[in-house]
Amino acid sequence: ILEKIKEIICNAEIISMLDIATSISKISEKRNYTRPILNNKKSLLMEGARHPVIEYLLNIEEDFIDNSLDVNKSKKQISIITGPNMSGKSTFLRQTGIIVILAQSGCYVPCAKAEISIVDRLFTRVGASDNLSSGESTFLVEMNETANILNNLTDRSLILLDEIGRGTSTYDGLSLAWSITEYLHNSKSSPIALFAPHY
Repeated sequence: ILEKIKEIICNAEIISMLDIATSISKISEKRNYTRPILNNKKSLLMEGARHPVIEYLLNIEEDFIDNSLDVNKSKKQISIITGPNMSGKSTFLRQTGIIVILAQSGCYVPCAKAEISIVDRLFTRVGASDNLSSGESTFLVEMNETANILNNLTDRSLILLDEIGRGTSTYDGLSLAWSITEYLHNSKSSPIALFAPHY
């Protein structure tokens, strides 16, 4: 084995690439994924988009209701996603992020049609968590993560924000959501952002 280690490693790498390619091809065909068009327009167009994990985990008698997204940096830079609790806002945000990552990694995507710009960074602020053992409340974790996004975004970033301001009082949370939206809109970078505020 030691004498042939280079050949073994080379073969293992080739087999792993074949395994990935065939697995992705099989899933794409079985689940009716489509080939995305990657462009340089700083826009996202997804028609008939579905969440690849939730769609797969649903019971056979349930259907995942697909949805569409059409945003671009020049006219539809920020989208405010609204709706009651359990209406799918967080699912929609996560689905968008997953589709962008799949497309940029060379995979087919769970859409009827997809035209996706190259994204240099995908920033997300989703879910409520804390780090109490280090003295960080849910609100502090949320603010640290949000500050990181605002300090590191570029004009090619995709920002997915879910329930900013949830960890504090109504007026404080509303003020945070409002000011973050204004900052994203007025920023020199003005990245594409999807925002599902808590308020």
